[in-house]
Amino acid sequence: MRERTIASHFVCAALRGAEQQGLDIVALLAGLNIQPAVLNEPRARIAPEQFTRLMQRVWDVLVDEYMGLGRQRSKPGTFAMACYTLIHCPTLEKAWTRGMLFYGLFPDAPTFSLRRDGDSVWLELDDSNLRDPDHFLAESLLLIWHRLGSWLIGQRIRLLEARFRYAEPAHSAEYDLLFPAPRGFAAERTGLRFQARYLDMPLLQDERTLKQFLKNSPADLLARPDGGDSLTSQIRRLLGRDCNHWPDLESVARQLHTSPQTLRRHLREEGSSFQELKDHLRRDLAIYHLGRDNLAIQDIAEQLGFSEPSAFHRAFKKWTGLTPGAYRAHQDA
Repeated sequence: MRERTIASHFVCAALRGAEQQGLDIVALLAGLNIQPAVLNEPRARIAPEQFTRLMQRVWDVLVDEYMGLGRQRSKPGTFAMACYTLIHCPTLEKAWTRGMLFYGLFPDAPTFSLRRDGDSVWLELDDSNLRDPDHFLAESLLLIWHRLGSWLIGQRIRLLEARFRYAEPAHSAEYDLLFPAPRGFAAERTGLRFQARYLDMPLLQDERTLKQFLKNSPADLLARPDGGDSLTSQIRRLLGRDCNHWPDLESVARQLHTSPQTLRRHLREEGSSFQELKDHLRRDLAIYHLGRDNLAIQDIAEQLGFSEPSAFHRAFKKWTGLTPGAYRAHQDA
Protein backbone atom coordinates (compact mmCIF):
# COMPACT_ATOMS: atom_id res chain seq x y z
CA MET A 1 0.00 0.00 0.00
CA ARG A 2 2.86 2.41 0.61
CA GLU A 3 3.57 2.54 -3.13
CA ARG A 4 0.19 4.12 -3.87
CA THR A 5 0.59 7.45 -5.63
CA ILE A 6 -1.37 10.71 -5.54
CA ALA A 7 -3.30 11.97 -8.56
CA SER A 8 -2.57 15.39 -10.03
CA HIS A 9 -6.12 16.54 -9.16
CA PHE A 10 -5.24 16.59 -5.46
CA VAL A 11 -2.03 18.51 -6.11
CA CYS A 12 -3.96 21.21 -7.99
CA ALA A 13 -6.72 21.26 -5.37
CA ALA A 14 -4.24 21.56 -2.49
CA LEU A 15 -2.69 24.59 -4.21
CA ARG A 16 -5.99 26.33 -4.99
CA GLY A 17 -5.96 28.60 -1.94
CA ALA A 18 -2.32 29.57 -2.46
CA GLU A 19 -3.06 30.27 -6.11
CA GLN A 20 -6.01 32.50 -5.19
CA GLN A 21 -3.70 34.50 -2.92
CA GLY A 22 -1.27 35.15 -5.74
CA LEU A 23 1.59 32.87 -4.71
CA ASP A 24 4.08 31.60 -7.29
CA ILE A 25 2.86 28.00 -7.57
CA VAL A 26 5.56 26.89 -10.01
CA ALA A 27 8.30 28.13 -7.68
CA LEU A 28 6.64 26.42 -4.73
CA LEU A 29 6.56 23.10 -6.59
CA ALA A 30 10.12 23.51 -7.83
CA GLY A 31 11.28 23.95 -4.23
CA LEU A 32 9.77 20.56 -3.47
CA ASN A 33 11.22 18.83 -6.58
CA ILE A 34 7.75 18.31 -8.01
CA GLN A 35 7.37 18.65 -11.76
CA PRO A 36 5.31 21.79 -12.60
CA ALA A 37 3.86 19.70 -15.46
CA VAL A 38 1.72 17.98 -12.85
CA LEU A 39 -0.53 21.05 -12.87
CA ASN A 40 -1.47 20.62 -16.52
CA GLU A 41 -1.26 16.86 -16.96
CA PRO A 42 -4.33 15.06 -15.56
CA ARG A 43 -2.50 11.71 -15.75
CA ALA A 44 0.48 12.85 -13.66
CA ARG A 45 1.06 11.34 -10.21
CA ILE A 46 3.37 12.12 -7.30
CA ALA A 47 4.67 10.00 -4.45
CA PRO A 48 2.88 10.14 -1.05
CA GLU A 49 5.85 11.68 0.76
CA GLN A 50 5.98 14.44 -1.87
CA PHE A 51 2.34 15.20 -1.17
CA THR A 52 3.03 15.29 2.58
CA ARG A 53 5.80 17.86 2.04
CA LEU A 54 3.54 19.85 -0.30
CA MET A 55 0.81 20.08 2.32
CA GLN A 56 3.25 21.14 5.01
CA ARG A 57 4.73 23.78 2.71
CA VAL A 58 1.32 25.24 1.84
CA TRP A 59 0.45 25.48 5.54
CA ASP A 60 3.76 27.22 6.30
CA VAL A 61 3.55 29.67 3.41
CA LEU A 62 -0.08 30.63 4.04
CA VAL A 63 0.22 30.36 7.84
CA ASP A 64 -3.08 28.50 7.61
CA GLU A 65 -3.97 24.86 8.25
CA TYR A 66 -7.08 25.39 6.11
CA MET A 67 -4.77 26.14 3.11
CA GLY A 68 -6.62 29.34 2.24
CA LEU A 69 -9.88 27.44 1.67
CA GLY A 70 -11.75 28.52 4.82
CA ARG A 71 -13.52 31.76 5.71
CA GLN A 72 -10.90 32.39 8.39
CA ARG A 73 -7.36 31.15 8.86
CA SER A 74 -6.60 28.23 11.13
CA LYS A 75 -3.19 29.13 12.55
CA PRO A 76 -0.48 26.44 12.52
CA GLY A 77 -0.59 24.46 15.75
CA THR A 78 -4.38 24.55 16.02
CA PHE A 79 -4.77 20.88 15.08
CA ALA A 80 -2.03 19.89 17.54
CA MET A 81 -3.69 21.84 20.35
CA ALA A 82 -7.04 20.20 19.55
CA CYS A 83 -5.36 16.81 19.88
CA TYR A 84 -3.85 17.74 23.25
CA THR A 85 -7.28 18.81 24.52
CA LEU A 86 -8.81 15.42 23.71
CA ILE A 87 -5.98 12.95 24.34
CA HIS A 88 -6.98 12.27 27.97
CA CYS A 89 -10.64 11.55 27.22
CA PRO A 90 -11.81 8.05 28.21
CA THR A 91 -13.61 7.11 24.96
CA LEU A 92 -13.60 8.00 21.28
CA GLU A 93 -17.01 9.66 21.51
CA LYS A 94 -15.86 11.97 24.29
CA ALA A 95 -12.61 12.70 22.45
CA TRP A 96 -14.34 13.60 19.21
CA THR A 97 -16.94 15.66 21.07
CA ARG A 98 -14.22 17.63 22.85
CA GLY A 99 -12.41 18.20 19.57
CA MET A 100 -15.62 19.50 18.01
CA LEU A 101 -16.14 21.86 20.96
CA PHE A 102 -12.57 23.11 20.59
CA TYR A 103 -12.98 24.00 16.91
CA GLY A 104 -16.38 25.50 17.72
CA LEU A 105 -14.53 28.27 19.56
CA PHE A 106 -13.33 29.70 16.24
CA PRO A 107 -15.69 31.83 14.13
CA ASP A 108 -16.66 30.49 10.69
CA ALA A 109 -14.89 27.19 11.32
CA PRO A 110 -16.25 24.10 9.52
CA THR A 111 -18.49 22.20 11.92
CA PHE A 112 -18.50 18.47 12.69
CA SER A 113 -21.27 16.57 14.46
CA LEU A 114 -22.13 12.99 15.42
CA ARG A 115 -25.57 11.66 14.52
CA ARG A 116 -26.68 8.20 15.64
CA ASP A 117 -28.60 6.09 13.15
CA GLY A 118 -29.66 2.84 14.81
CA ASP A 119 -26.58 0.68 15.34
CA SER A 120 -24.47 3.04 13.29
CA VAL A 121 -23.40 6.66 13.55
CA TRP A 122 -22.69 9.46 11.08
CA LEU A 123 -19.68 11.74 11.40
CA GLU A 124 -21.02 14.72 9.46
CA LEU A 125 -19.40 17.91 8.23
CA ASP A 126 -21.11 21.24 7.61
CA ASP A 127 -18.86 22.74 4.94
CA SER A 128 -21.09 25.72 4.12
CA ASN A 129 -18.47 28.14 5.51
CA LEU A 130 -15.72 26.94 3.18
CA ARG A 131 -14.38 28.55 0.02
CA ASP A 132 -13.52 25.16 -1.37
CA PRO A 133 -14.40 24.79 -5.09
CA ASP A 134 -12.69 21.38 -5.38
CA HIS A 135 -14.12 20.15 -2.04
CA PHE A 136 -10.52 19.38 -1.11
CA LEU A 137 -10.63 20.83 2.40
CA ALA A 138 -13.97 19.16 3.14
CA GLU A 139 -12.62 15.76 2.06
CA SER A 140 -9.36 16.38 3.92
CA LEU A 141 -11.14 17.19 7.17
CA LEU A 142 -13.30 14.08 6.91
CA LEU A 143 -10.23 12.00 6.25
CA ILE A 144 -8.28 13.54 9.13
CA TRP A 145 -11.03 13.05 11.71
CA HIS A 146 -11.66 9.48 10.57
CA ARG A 147 -8.00 8.51 10.64
CA LEU A 148 -7.33 10.41 13.87
CA GLY A 149 -10.16 8.42 15.47
CA SER A 150 -8.68 5.17 14.20
CA TRP A 151 -5.28 6.07 15.64
CA LEU A 152 -6.76 7.04 19.00
CA ILE A 153 -8.41 3.64 19.53
CA GLY A 154 -5.64 1.62 17.92
CA GLN A 155 -7.68 0.08 15.10
CA ARG A 156 -9.07 1.12 11.75
CA ILE A 157 -12.65 2.34 11.90
CA ARG A 158 -14.29 0.44 9.05
CA LEU A 159 -16.57 2.68 7.05
CA LEU A 160 -20.04 1.50 6.11
CA GLU A 161 -20.89 4.40 3.81
CA ALA A 162 -19.68 7.79 2.63
CA ARG A 163 -21.92 10.56 1.29
CA PHE A 164 -21.14 13.91 -0.28
CA ARG A 165 -23.36 16.93 -0.95
CA TYR A 166 -21.80 17.59 -4.33
CA ALA A 167 -22.05 15.78 -7.65
CA GLU A 168 -19.74 12.88 -8.41
CA PRO A 169 -16.41 14.31 -9.65
CA ALA A 170 -14.39 13.05 -12.59
CA HIS A 171 -11.70 11.67 -10.26
CA SER A 172 -14.13 9.66 -8.10
CA ALA A 173 -12.19 6.44 -8.80
CA GLU A 174 -9.50 7.80 -6.46
CA TYR A 175 -11.98 7.72 -3.57
CA ASP A 176 -11.40 3.99 -3.23
CA LEU A 177 -8.19 4.93 -1.41
CA LEU A 178 -9.72 7.70 0.68
CA PHE A 179 -13.15 6.41 1.66
CA PRO A 180 -13.19 2.62 1.16
CA ALA A 181 -16.94 2.07 1.39
CA PRO A 182 -20.05 2.47 -0.78
CA ARG A 183 -20.24 6.13 -1.78
CA GLY A 184 -23.09 8.42 -2.73
CA PHE A 185 -23.04 11.90 -4.25
CA ALA A 186 -25.52 14.78 -4.47
CA ALA A 187 -26.62 13.76 -0.97
CA GLU A 188 -28.35 15.90 1.63
CA ARG A 189 -25.28 15.90 3.90
CA THR A 190 -21.56 15.16 3.73
CA GLY A 191 -20.46 12.49 6.16
CA LEU A 192 -19.11 9.04 6.98
CA ARG A 193 -21.13 6.21 8.55
CA PHE A 194 -19.67 3.46 10.71
CA GLN A 195 -20.72 1.12 13.51
CA ALA A 196 -21.64 2.96 16.72
CA ARG A 197 -19.65 0.51 18.85
CA TYR A 198 -16.44 2.37 17.98
CA LEU A 199 -17.62 5.40 19.97
CA ASP A 200 -17.44 3.47 23.24
CA MET A 201 -13.91 2.22 22.69
CA PRO A 202 -11.19 3.54 25.02
CA LEU A 203 -8.32 5.69 23.81
CA LEU A 204 -5.06 3.75 23.64
CA GLN A 205 -2.82 6.78 23.12
CA ASP A 206 -1.26 9.31 25.50
CA GLU A 207 0.73 12.53 25.33
CA ARG A 208 3.96 10.62 24.65
CA THR A 209 2.60 8.82 21.60
CA LEU A 210 0.75 11.98 20.53
CA LYS A 211 4.03 13.89 20.35
CA GLN A 212 5.39 11.35 17.87
CA PHE A 213 2.08 11.28 15.97
CA LEU A 214 2.12 15.05 15.47
CA LYS A 215 5.57 15.15 13.84
CA ASN A 216 4.05 14.72 10.38
CA SER A 217 0.31 14.79 11.04
CA PRO A 218 -2.13 15.68 9.73
CA ALA A 219 -0.26 15.91 6.40
CA ASP A 220 0.68 12.24 6.36
CA LEU A 221 -2.91 11.30 7.22
CA LEU A 222 -3.93 12.80 3.90
CA ALA A 223 -1.10 11.22 1.92
CA ARG A 224 -1.45 7.76 3.39
CA PRO A 225 -3.75 5.55 1.29
CA ASP A 226 -6.33 3.29 2.91
CA GLY A 227 -7.92 0.86 0.51
CA GLY A 228 -9.54 -1.00 3.39
CA ASP A 229 -11.16 -4.24 2.33
CA SER A 230 -12.21 -3.13 -1.14
CA LEU A 231 -11.88 -5.65 -3.95
CA THR A 232 -9.21 -3.64 -5.74
CA SER A 233 -7.10 -3.42 -2.58
CA GLN A 234 -7.43 -7.14 -1.93
CA ILE A 235 -6.28 -7.88 -5.48
CA ARG A 236 -3.32 -5.49 -5.19
CA ARG A 237 -2.22 -7.26 -2.02
CA LEU A 238 -2.48 -10.64 -3.74
CA LEU A 239 -0.49 -9.41 -6.74
CA GLY A 240 2.34 -8.12 -4.56
CA ARG A 241 5.45 -6.38 -5.91
CA ASP A 242 6.97 -9.12 -8.07
CA CYS A 243 5.54 -8.18 -11.45
CA ASN A 244 7.35 -11.05 -13.19
CA HIS A 245 5.47 -13.68 -11.19
CA TRP A 246 2.01 -12.20 -10.82
CA PRO A 247 -0.81 -14.73 -10.47
CA ASP A 248 -3.35 -14.79 -13.29
CA LEU A 249 -6.99 -13.83 -12.86
CA GLU A 250 -8.09 -17.44 -12.32
CA SER A 251 -5.59 -17.87 -9.48
CA VAL A 252 -6.63 -14.59 -7.86
CA ALA A 253 -10.29 -15.62 -8.11
CA ARG A 254 -9.52 -18.91 -6.33
CA GLN A 255 -7.74 -17.06 -3.52
CA LEU A 256 -10.75 -14.79 -3.14
CA HIS A 257 -13.09 -17.82 -3.15
CA THR A 258 -15.02 -16.70 -6.20
CA SER A 259 -15.22 -17.51 -9.89
CA PRO A 260 -13.31 -15.62 -12.61
CA GLN A 261 -16.63 -14.54 -14.15
CA THR A 262 -17.87 -13.11 -10.83
CA LEU A 263 -14.55 -11.37 -10.23
CA ARG A 264 -14.68 -9.73 -13.67
CA ARG A 265 -18.26 -8.61 -13.07
CA HIS A 266 -17.43 -7.06 -9.67
CA LEU A 267 -14.46 -5.24 -11.18
CA ARG A 268 -16.66 -3.91 -13.99
CA GLU A 269 -19.12 -2.66 -11.37
CA GLU A 270 -16.24 -0.80 -9.71
CA GLY A 271 -15.31 0.68 -13.09
CA SER A 272 -12.11 -1.33 -13.36
CA SER A 273 -10.60 -4.50 -14.82
CA PHE A 274 -7.87 -6.96 -13.89
CA GLN A 275 -5.54 -5.54 -16.55
CA GLU A 276 -6.18 -1.98 -15.36
CA LEU A 277 -5.35 -2.95 -11.78
CA LYS A 278 -2.07 -4.46 -12.94
CA ASP A 279 -1.27 -1.35 -14.99
CA HIS A 280 -1.98 0.93 -12.02
CA LEU A 281 0.16 -1.19 -9.72
CA ARG A 282 3.02 -1.14 -12.26
CA ARG A 283 2.62 2.65 -12.54
CA ASP A 284 2.79 3.15 -8.78
CA LEU A 285 5.76 0.80 -8.40
CA ALA A 286 7.55 2.65 -11.21
CA ILE A 287 7.08 5.99 -9.45
CA TYR A 288 8.17 4.38 -6.18
CA HIS A 289 11.44 3.08 -7.66
CA LEU A 290 12.20 6.17 -9.74
CA GLY A 291 11.93 8.36 -6.66
CA ARG A 292 13.94 6.18 -4.30
CA ASP A 293 16.30 3.69 -5.88
CA ASN A 294 19.59 3.98 -7.71
CA LEU A 295 18.43 1.31 -10.12
CA ALA A 296 18.96 2.02 -13.78
CA ILE A 297 15.76 2.63 -15.72
CA GLN A 298 16.42 -0.56 -17.67
CA ASP A 299 16.58 -2.54 -14.39
CA ILE A 300 13.33 -0.96 -13.21
CA ALA A 301 11.72 -1.90 -16.52
CA GLU A 302 12.82 -5.52 -16.03
CA GLN A 303 11.52 -5.58 -12.44
CA LEU A 304 8.17 -4.33 -13.67
CA GLY A 305 7.93 -7.12 -16.23
CA PHE A 306 8.74 -5.17 -19.40
CA SER A 307 10.79 -7.06 -21.98
CA GLU A 308 12.21 -3.84 -23.45
CA PRO A 309 13.01 -0.45 -21.86
CA SER A 310 11.26 1.22 -24.80
CA ALA A 311 8.00 -0.50 -23.83
CA PHE A 312 8.42 0.82 -20.29
CA HIS A 313 9.04 4.35 -21.61
CA ARG A 314 5.86 4.23 -23.72
CA ALA A 315 3.77 2.86 -20.85
CA PHE A 316 5.07 5.38 -18.30
CA LYS A 317 4.44 8.27 -20.70
CA LYS A 318 0.91 6.96 -21.24
CA TRP A 319 0.31 6.65 -17.49
CA THR A 320 1.75 9.97 -16.34
CA GLY A 321 2.41 12.18 -19.36
CA LEU A 322 6.16 12.12 -18.54
CA THR A 323 9.04 9.86 -19.52
CA PRO A 324 10.81 7.89 -16.75
CA GLY A 325 13.99 9.90 -17.38
CA ALA A 326 12.21 13.24 -17.09
CA TYR A 327 10.45 12.16 -13.92
CA ARG A 328 13.68 10.95 -12.28
CA ALA A 329 15.70 13.98 -13.41
CA HIS A 330 13.37 16.32 -11.59
CA GLN A 331 13.43 14.18 -8.44
CA ASP A 332 17.22 14.48 -8.40
CA ALA A 333 17.28 18.18 -9.20
